[in-house]
Amino acid sequence: MSDTDTITCDVEATIRYVVRGEKATFYAGERDKSYWPGEDHTVTVHDMRPEKDQLSFDRNGFVLLDEASPVSDYDDPQELAKYCRYCEDTVQRLTGASKVISFGAIRRTNATGTHGHNQPANGAHVDYGEKTTADYTRLLLPEDEAEELLTKRRMLFNLWRPITMVESAPFALCDASTVKREDLFPSEIVGGLGGVNFSLWGFNLAYAPGHRWMWVPHMQPWEMFVFKLFDTDEDAVQFTAHTAFEAPDTPPDAAPRQSIELRTIAFFD
Repeated sequence: MSDTDTITCDVEATIRYVVRGEKATFYAGERDKSYWPGEDHTVTVHDMRPEKDQLSFDRNGFVLLDEASPVSDYDDPQELAKYCRYCEDTVQRLTGASKVISFGAIRRTNATGTHGHNQPANGAHVDYGEKTTADYTRLLLPEDEAEELLTKRRMLFNLWRPITMVESAPFALCDASTVKREDLFPSEIVGGLGGVNFSLWGFNLAYAPGHRWMWVPHMQPWEMFVFKLFDTDEDAVQFTAHTAFEAPDTPPDAAPRQSIELRTIAFFD
């Protein structure tokens, strides 16, 4: 067992928030065109590992799994399709959903020269909400089935894992129970997820002192975040904000972050 498994590592770090009241427009492939008015705040980012067994969707909006990926080559279309099925099965197992579909698989790295689509997102945000969840349901399923499923409860999840141990640009999650709706402001994402011909709609997070941030130091490829972005049950814990950040004492020669993420929509009878 390594030291990173046994020693709690909370850090003080800078999180970029959106300016309260501002609507952002984010161009995923042309980030210089974006309007994302931010402000930086220093927060404590808590080590998640000691609390792993207490985390739940209902309490925090996310869980941390120790579960190796069934694939090793995410650039191979067949292997990636296998990984998508695995993620759908994982969400179904964790939630009891009657049906799960997936979309938006994307690799991210902060390696020099990376295209904007594949760079980590450095700003506290919630990927998508009700409109984009419905848009993708209609895009991916036959019309009659989509319209029937959209009458039922549904949840949107992101599944995020490193491909190699994270040495730079780690990933932080904000405990969704500490996020209030008045802290969220609209975000339009233009040209995201493979260039679909419609905008994607989510939220950016404005600062509030009660937010509780968490991370997994030196996160490993067999560890995976599953976090809830949206739930049609308005009383449920949801809106898990997240961002890449710069951990203190990251060495200048740290390897670029390599990660894979996927969104899933879970439907319930």
